[in-house]
Amino acid sequence: MPQSLSRLALRPLALAAFLTLGACSPMSSNAQTTPFVATDGTLLNVSAQGEARRVPDIARMSTGVVTRATDANAAMRANAEQMAKVVAAIKAAGIAEKDVQTSGINLNPTYQYRDNQPPTITGYEANNTVSITVRDVTKLGKILDTLAAVGANQINGPSFDVDKKDEALDEARQKAIASAQARAEMYAKTLGMKVRRIVSISEGGGFSPPMPMARGMMAMKAEADTSVSPGENTLSVNLDVVFELGR
Repeated sequence: MPQSLSRLALRPLALAAFLTLGACSPMSSNAQTTPFVATDGTLLNVSAQGEARRVPDIARMSTGVVTRATDANAAMRANAEQMAKVVAAIKAAGIAEKDVQTSGINLNPTYQYRDNQPPTITGYEANNTVSITVRDVTKLGKILDTLAAVGANQINGPSFDVDKKDEALDEARQKAIASAQARAEMYAKTLGMKVRRIVSISEGGGFSPPMPMARGMMAMKAEADTSVSPGENTLSVNLDVVFELGR
């Protein structure tokens, strides 16, 4: 075979090998670049956010017991006895075992400080804390009062959340798409063009901003539950949408 014909025969093979290797090349799943699109139009990248509001239906908080004694063993024993009452009250309130998790057990010496002398150990402090999830926020005030009554001397929270977020996030997505579409139509009209199609959509994370502590949560009332106000959570979705504009 003549050399010139041999080169022509090899070119399709080389091209096929190049395309095969290109198809197999790994790409980072985090890469979010505008895709190459063969078009005679203009590509427009629009960032849009959609939001959905929901009343929280779960609350997360932590509670526990701090005890002090002159020796470490006594501090831990006293803590275990008091914490057993707290855990029993949590279960009696109808909170499932899966929603109760030990978040910290600590034993630390307590010191006395004097001028020009090294600190001396005067006793020990034991601390046991559990994190709990309350799935009926209407009972939260009563649960808080019960925990305090059985000896819990540490209560932190609550933070409110939405248990099942899919429906709310889909609502936020729809609003984000509508916002991006309206913005693309505005740009196209301004430029004397039309929106031909959506080339790509890239979604950022949906999130629920943390809620502040409920107003008056620890304001004890005579013969009444602690006041708890769950308020409202906002869930949002961020989208990057690439449109193709044309005449």
